[in-house]
Amino acid sequence: MASHDSQSSRIVEDPSYDAARGVRRIARALLSVSDKSGLLELAKELHSLGVELIASGGTATALRDAGLPVLDVAALTASPEMLGDRVKTLHPKIHGGILARRNLESDRADLAAHAIGEIDLVVCNLYPFEATVSRPGVTRAQAVENIDIGGPSMIRSAAKNHAFVAVACDPADYLSLASELRERGGLSDATRRRLALKAFGHTAAYDAAIFQWLTDNDPEVPAPTFPERLFLSLEKAETLRYGENPHQQAALYGRFSEVAELLHGKELSYNNLIDAQAALALIVDFMPSAGADATDAAVVAILKHNTPCGVGSGRTPLEAYERAFETDPESPFGGIIVSNQPFDLALAAKVDEIFTEVLVAPGFSDEALALLKKKKNRRLLRFDRGEIDPSQLEVRRVFGGLLVQQADPAPDEVLSARLATKQAPSEAQRRALEFAWRVVKHVKSNAIVFAAENRTLAIGGGATSRVDAVHAAAAKAARVGISLEGSVLASDAFFPFADGLETAIAAGAAAVVQPGGSTRDEEVIAAADRLGIPMLLTGTRHFRH
Repeated sequence: MASHDSQSSRIVEDPSYDAARGVRRIARALLSVSDKSGLLELAKELHSLGVELIASGGTATALRDAGLPVLDVAALTASPEMLGDRVKTLHPKIHGGILARRNLESDRADLAAHAIGEIDLVVCNLYPFEATVSRPGVTRAQAVENIDIGGPSMIRSAAKNHAFVAVACDPADYLSLASELRERGGLSDATRRRLALKAFGHTAAYDAAIFQWLTDNDPEVPAPTFPERLFLSLEKAETLRYGENPHQQAALYGRFSEVAELLHGKELSYNNLIDAQAALALIVDFMPSAGADATDAAVVAILKHNTPCGVGSGRTPLEAYERAFETDPESPFGGIIVSNQPFDLALAAKVDEIFTEVLVAPGFSDEALALLKKKKNRRLLRFDRGEIDPSQLEVRRVFGGLLVQQADPAPDEVLSARLATKQAPSEAQRRALEFAWRVVKHVKSNAIVFAAENRTLAIGGGATSRVDAVHAAAAKAARVGISLEGSVLASDAFFPFADGLETAIAAGAAAVVQPGGSTRDEEVIAAADRLGIPMLLTGTRHFRH
């Protein structure tokens, strides 16, 4: 006598499989959706193909109101919906019909013994948890009530059994699904695998959203900065033309388009997006927090290859741009320009004199937009300060994992910096030091910024020693004819030796701000006192690797 295990594994003919066409026929479909987009069109198509429709709650009502025959889940299970609709599809006649392996003798015997009909297609999407918790003032109870249980269970059951059952959780798939059913009389293995993969992604993202919201919104348990398990759930926004180099493929995930809207020009490249992110990170440090009143000072930055080559402030965006441009008249060509105020016609006309890849601003006047749109290869990005959260965690890849860190906040340390020297900076020098300190945070280490009160004068970044960064900045200033006499200097990290400071002073720096913290701080401070310049120590460095 055969064992139970051998009986359970005995393969029998599967009547739902059409071997000639390589598809599985769909005879019964279970529909249970919160998002009813495209529901009626799909249901009508299924009905026209002779598919029996099963549904519950609002989905059944919508189908019935459209004149479609529908079998209620409660009638199928002979069990009423209960607990305020919390329990309706959690029943063997539902999950048995989904999970049954059609080619196993024991599964088919169980279906027959318990009068369970097969379900060949599950069309399901979930309670709108993310939409609910995004509403202002949502309570924990409201959030918890919008955690779907039956939906994920049905989706996972169908996805697990995709060898026999199809699952559709995205209305965008309805049209192709119906078309394949109509043309081929069923759904192919490849289609069912593709839909199952999407379904597992759908439930994974749903669970990740619940985990994150509950973690962030527990009134008695502070949210950890770094949770024990990190979930990243981002939808692909677009496939990019290529990556950092033409031989690399790339894609954009997440909602960057909600932060910065492309108003004009061809799609952004991988490098454009990297540069745009760097530009936004810099300009946010020269803007008030989201929802606060706009700043009076216009600030414009010019970036190239993910690093600033000039930053200026002024009474108008044009004045700020001209000051930024003067820092390095060679590099802005093919670069990116970002403003903390909308582009007006005067700024647009001046910028139009050179070729730039991307212009970024919180807005563009109608006249500026009309002028700037005349060059088809120029991209125009309008950013929404309210959509930018400068405090979000920063993530970088390493082999086998990710590095995650807190964001480097807007650098206000100059306001509370310690005066380390006998000489104190003047008020004008303090303002210039604060400006330079905000910029140097965005320059690749080792980073040096020479600045005046309202503009950068020279920038040295990415050097392998701090004195080399000073030399590079001073040499660039000399080449373009900029005097550094009376300038201030910001260094992103401490001077390890006095030579870097001495070189900067020789180049014209008259005041310095740096973090301090070197074992040779006293030597550096003594050099500043000997040369008669003020130096502030912030106690905070701003490396950017």
